[in-house]
Amino acid sequence: MAKKKEQKPEEAIALDVQLTKTEAFIEKNLKKILIAIAVVVLVVVAFFAYNNYINGKNANAEKAIAASQEAFAQQQYDKALNGDGAVSIGFLRIIDEYSGTKTANLAKLYAAICYANTDKYDEAIKMFESFSQKDDQMISPASIAALGNCYVQKGDNKKGLELLLKAAKEADNDALSPVFMMQAAKVYQIEGQDDKALELYKEIKNKYFRSPLAGEMDKYIEAVTK
Repeated sequence: MAKKKEQKPEEAIALDVQLTKTEAFIEKNLKKILIAIAVVVLVVVAFFAYNNYINGKNANAEKAIAASQEAFAQQQYDKALNGDGAVSIGFLRIIDEYSGTKTANLAKLYAAICYANTDKYDEAIKMFESFSQKDDQMISPASIAALGNCYVQKGDNKKGLELLLKAAKEADNDALSPVFMMQAAKVYQIEGQDDKALELYKEIKNKYFRSPLAGEMDKYIEAVTK
């Protein structure tokens, strides 16, 4: 995923959202949506690295995080988290040593994704919740949805639904909202609330008709109305 540098974040995510082929949508696609979030993060970081480079502590933190970002891009999650004892100090040390900087905050998001991709959901939840969300149309709702997915993986469907729906509302775009709504709909089905799942499927079809997912909604609508 990290190699698709020529794509806009919305396009990169659109490639990952066409993932609705089985009823095990939540479990099957959690890691893919987390990687899609990582693509957004990497693109945004690359942009601001040239436009908002600052002196002092955060500048040092930006230099320190580069090696961990490279390990993350290669899906070497343990190395990204803990470093290699040589070049990379790891996201966890960056969070500790550069506390209060924007880079340390970003490292929390990276660390959360690393933990989630290694099925350490308690640790992932702590990191997601400590990450200071900004008013970014992509990163903020995506981080909320990823947190929601972690709660679903732990069996807390009520909390997961709350966060997924919040993320879809905050994003309010064709790239992310349908993905989060689709996940929420599947959780509703697991909970036996087909009526609420139906509402979400219809909303995806009618409101987000430009989304790649919209064209698949008829089969899901039919499935919950039988």
